[in-house]
Amino acid sequence: MGHLDRHPLIVLPLSFLLTWLSAGIGLSFGKRQLNLDEDVRKDLDLIVAATLTLLGLIIGFSFSMAISRYDQRKIYEEGEANAIGTEYLRADLLPAADRANVRALLRNYLDQRVLFYETRNENALRQIDASTAKLQTELWSAVETPAGAQPSPVLALAVSGMNDVLNSQGYTQAAWWNRIPLGAWFLMIAVAICSNFLIGYASHDKGVRNIRLLVLPFVLCIAFYAIADIDSPRRGIIRIYPQNLISLVQSLQGH
Repeated sequence: MGHLDRHPLIVLPLSFLLTWLSAGIGLSFGKRQLNLDEDVRKDLDLIVAATLTLLGLIIGFSFSMAISRYDQRKIYEEGEANAIGTEYLRADLLPAADRANVRALLRNYLDQRVLFYETRNENALRQIDASTAKLQTELWSAVETPAGAQPSPVLALAVSGMNDVLNSQGYTQAAWWNRIPLGAWFLMIAVAICSNFLIGYASHDKGVRNIRLLVLPFVLCIAFYAIADIDSPRRGIIRIYPQNLISLVQSLQGH
């Protein structure tokens, strides 16, 4: 698969082509075995049913994996917004000279986090990551310096809140890297190819055969596309909208 799972629109035609071709190959082999015994044909139908059942289970598990990762990304987006909003309020605990600086840095940092969710361009994303890393260093220095100069439980709250802000970004990045393993994709594709080959091989009624050779590959490519789209947080149609972060931006503007 390589990076194909990061481009769901490529998965759609490619999976249809692979499954349709495998069904056609199975059909060509089946034409050479027209005089199968009834017992052999029953055994073949049983194998086809078992293979399709296995394929359905694998697709269901993979879809569940994609959904759980999608939900995890949404949860971490909410966590980032809560951490930044809390630290913005805790900036009141800092000395007056540092308070405005921390809040200005948090607003800039918040803008970068929104861009992280909305940007698709890889070059722009690298710039966002660099700006985010720079702002994180400045944010930590902005709370570490006053806390180190005058240690107190009150300032420790501001430091703890900033630690949550920085950690939440790391959790989010880890969730975006957490994708369905390539092994699961290869397993799905392999079973799908075998299933279509067997269906083509077992088809003996011409009218039913033509429908099977089109319907099943079409259904499978839609399923594969849906899984790849949900599992692709930046390239797919179904993406994480930073609703909580944008809402926080709007509330801070009013503040």
